[in-house]
Amino acid sequence: MNLLTFWFLALFCIGVEVLGLVIGRQDVHYAGALAAAGVVAVHLLLVREEGSA
Repeated sequence: MNLLTFWFLALFCIGVEVLGLVIGRQDVHYAGALAAAGVVAVHLLLVREEGSA
């Protein structure tokens, strides 16, 4: 995953979190937070794999 893709996905997830706060839906906020954590986790796994190859 290149950095542009990573930042696009991370900012999209943060936008979903903020949208959930603005519209008052905690489930949308939490879904955005979990998605952002997943984006970071996948990015870290891919970076680790590239380093060991």
